[in-house]
Amino acid sequence: MANIETIHERIKQLVTTLAGGKNTVFAQKLGVSEANIRGYIKNVVPKADVLEKIVTSYEVNANWLLTGMGKIQKECRELTPTKDGTGIPLIPVEAMAGCFTGSQTVLLQECDRYVVPAFKNADFLIYVRGDSMQPRYYSGDMVACKMLSPTDLFFQWGKVYVLDTDQGALIKKVEQGTDDETITLVSENENYKPFQIPRRAVYHIAIVMGLIRTE
Repeated sequence: MANIETIHERIKQLVTTLAGGKNTVFAQKLGVSEANIRGYIKNVVPKADVLEKIVTSYEVNANWLLTGMGKIQKECRELTPTKDGTGIPLIPVEAMAGCFTGSQTVLLQECDRYVVPAFKNADFLIYVRGDSMQPRYYSGDMVACKMLSPTDLFFQWGKVYVLDTDQGALIKKVEQGTDDETITLVSENENYKPFQIPRRAVYHIAIVMGLIRTE
């Protein structure tokens, strides 16, 4: 990509590329006002904490953001499976329930495993499917997950979880429901409306620790 000369132009490019051209979506992700985003696009230089939020929230290449050089988003080296059985298992979505219950031990033994130092406490890796979590996660992205005990479970509202439900495996942001017996599952893609499910319909759950995006 050609070098975009000013940081204001680069932020405008990010809004277009990662937030569908909507200042409000970009602002909400960063926790700032829409007026702030308009200012950043026009003539205001973001403070260091805002720049950090842009880098971490959208996996933006900091060098590109500051200088215009390189690719917009962070590059990740192609992962190579380990040969000795160590590392974090990469499980297929349809096997997630078995991973939680331990009922598919043989299958887990056959899974590729990867050493990812940043997520050494993760229990498994899983691929994102579909576009419902764009622009946060794209289909083909890999997320590292930590299994949670169903007993004494409390949700961190606004965090992303992998849930084993009646509808299969879902990767969604979890918010409060209308009562204590329900939760609201929210997609990042505005084309997908939030929906509620009973807590009892969630059989197993893991919190998403982070993203691994390969080129």
